[in-house]
Amino acid sequence: MRVQHRHVIYVQGYDPRGLAQYYRMFRTELRKFGRLYDLTTAVGRPKDNSAGEFAHESSSWTIEASGDGWQTRTDYDFLRWEDLIQRDLAAPIWRTLVHGMLIYWGLVFSGTMGRFWRAHWRFATFISWPHFVLLNEAIWSAAAAWLVAWGLQALGVHGFFVGCAATAVFVAVLGSLVKYTEERTYLLYLMADTIFTWQFSHGNRPEWDARIDRFAQHLVNVAQNSDAQEIILVGHSSGSFLGSEILARALELDPDLGRRGSRVVLLTLGGNMPIVGFHRGARAFRNNLRRLATEPSIDWIDCQSRKDVMNFYPFDPIAGHGIDVGSERRNPTIIPVRFREIIKAEHYNQFRWKFFRVHFQFVMANERPHPYDFFMIVCGPVPLRDRLARPAATLDIFNKDAAIRENAWKTLHLDQIGAVSAPSDQVPSAVRLSG
Repeated sequence: MRVQHRHVIYVQGYDPRGLAQYYRMFRTELRKFGRLYDLTTAVGRPKDNSAGEFAHESSSWTIEASGDGWQTRTDYDFLRWEDLIQRDLAAPIWRTLVHGMLIYWGLVFSGTMGRFWRAHWRFATFISWPHFVLLNEAIWSAAAAWLVAWGLQALGVHGFFVGCAATAVFVAVLGSLVKYTEERTYLLYLMADTIFTWQFSHGNRPEWDARIDRFAQHLVNVAQNSDAQEIILVGHSSGSFLGSEILARALELDPDLGRRGSRVVLLTLGGNMPIVGFHRGARAFRNNLRRLATEPSIDWIDCQSRKDVMNFYPFDPIAGHGIDVGSERRNPTIIPVRFREIIKAEHYNQFRWKFFRVHFQFVMANERPHPYDFFMIVCGPVPLRDRLARPAATLDIFNKDAAIRENAWKTLHLDQIGAVSAPSDQVPSAVRLSG
């Protein structure tokens, strides 16, 4: 089967830039993808998916891609949260700092932070980063306050007024440092993210839950009405746990979601599920993971990268949460991805220490042909499940030698015949993607 029509539903992470920034990046990276494989590509303009309650919460566009012997159309839905995220970031600075510190130290004393360190020390370091920055800025602010107090005392000012002045200077300097260094430190953004995930895990974000329910219904509607051969629900970064929630709730609405028509695949990229799942109050979330782990009608592919400090690597989203389903387990298939293999060396060295840039490589174009290729997954001719089973053959499809291309298609075709005759709950085992 060569995919002629695919439907992708993209779940963004905790990113206030939202649709406008993402679409510009997508359009630019699609052109790079086309040049790499010598393909013809085109992308439409984004438009609102529907009117009414769902309006402005989801936008969509269409992608056309074609190569030698194939042509694919992809309907691409972008599920939007930026209005909710921007509302979080508009909170007063003092409230974000106080709330963020209370949550962080609560995680430390409850032992949750220890679980983060054991699961992935680099991620634990990353979420501790804003607190180290805040401590450093508080020390500089205290130094400024001390200098002012010393000067006033030298002038003979009364001790009460010295204390008031020193306090005012401390608050003013600290507030200024936090505000005007934000573009480099991301202190407030990371604290807001911590606050959000803690509240979400404890069921204290009803506006997010309501939107997840609407997105779950949207997924059900797509699966019931689309003629797409493949539906891929993509969750990047925090979109990984939001995507898993959407799929689990969609299965509650329609238990036959993946048993008829289009195959439904959950693709999580650079996931950080433990920032929700490790909280004691996240029982419902862990129960949903258990459901997805044993559901034979859907595929779940989880891609991780050692270089990305903003995802957990290596981490099993099921066993790592203490979930044991025994022989009933079907998902996820865990795919390690090495960015060094998909990016040219001279460019890789330029951004390897830019953590947000590395994190977004999951959804950016390759510079080298490789079995992991986000844009080939989105608009290429091979179903995602088959790409995992035969990564070498999927690369040979784009070889300049016609005989190699024909043999690759035959290999994939034979695999698909075997998959049709195999039991419906058969899923690919974990695969190591390599160049």
